[in-house]
Amino acid sequence: MLKLKKNCKYDLVCPTSMGVRITPADRLPVHTSRMFQMQATSAESNVLNVSASLGLKTKVLTAFVAGSPIADFIKRELRFRNIDYEGPEVTPDGPWGVRHQFNIADSGYGLRGPRVWNDRAGEVGRTLNVKDFDTDRIFNKEGVGILHLSGLIASMSSDTTRFCLELARAAQKAGTLISFDLNFRASFWKGREKELRESFTEIASYADILIGNEEDFQLALGVKGPEAGGKDIASKIEGFKGMVLEVKKQFPHAQVYATTLRQVLNANQHMWGALVLVGNNWYVEEPREIQVLDRIGGGDGFVAGLLYSVLKGWEEEKWIQFAWATGVLATTVFDDYGTPADEEQVWAIYAGNARVKR
Repeated sequence: MLKLKKNCKYDLVCPTSMGVRITPADRLPVHTSRMFQMQATSAESNVLNVSASLGLKTKVLTAFVAGSPIADFIKRELRFRNIDYEGPEVTPDGPWGVRHQFNIADSGYGLRGPRVWNDRAGEVGRTLNVKDFDTDRIFNKEGVGILHLSGLIASMSSDTTRFCLELARAAQKAGTLISFDLNFRASFWKGREKELRESFTEIASYADILIGNEEDFQLALGVKGPEAGGKDIASKIEGFKGMVLEVKKQFPHAQVYATTLRQVLNANQHMWGALVLVGNNWYVEEPREIQVLDRIGGGDGFVAGLLYSVLKGWEEEKWIQFAWATGVLATTVFDDYGTPADEEQVWAIYAGNARVKR
């Protein structure tokens, strides 16, 4: 049984590299659009958003470019989203120095799939270093319920890898639960495979909640993937269960293992499901067809709902239901995170109730 630390200042904390995402208006492709919407973004802050929206205390540990209007925009956006932040102001060192990442993405339409371009050269988040944070204050004096770690941050640079390792070690000593979403990216691992496999294995060994998709578990941890099934994602569920059981065998410390199930019919229609193993109890959401405005952030939305459910102390069977629905919520907006008005809205999504509420 997961045991949350009592009397914590923060329910949920994560290290992240904040940047901005720009998205063409009206679902146009990037190369033909002249109008773009900009938002502050990171996969990890997306995970915090559900808890922050529904009244829990959250914080990002990050880094900012000193004097940058983009950094100021990001801080204002985080405050608007009820997410606290902490981190050093890094001197930009002129136009060729550090900066916040730009994520440029279109949403696709029909059989024209979404395309994402990341401009991460000089990214300030790659400088994240444990020496810039007081881990004793964060985990022992203030207290944290869950530390959420992402493989994106753990693999960005040697500094961020050590940062995530030190955070995991400090959190475990302090009795903080650790959530680890593997988030494998091949381009981040190039030339660092041995170092990152060892580091990811160590972090996974501390994790109380271990999350990944088929590719994540195979490529980040070396776990055999599911046996091939038919084209229908539902036909692969038993194979995914076998993969999760293998993960459990190799990483027995975790008490919760989770993976999402997605089959893309077209850019606007997906089959969306999930598996969660808690102890020896399986919880399965068979894939259901959902309508998609923008798919980016759906997986983060699932993790967001799962961690919120754990933090609220709900019955285990509700965790996957709420997480499935917050994943859906994120795909109904052009932001890459879901902002539920209240829990009732999420449960209505799960029930398939899209009737007007007056």
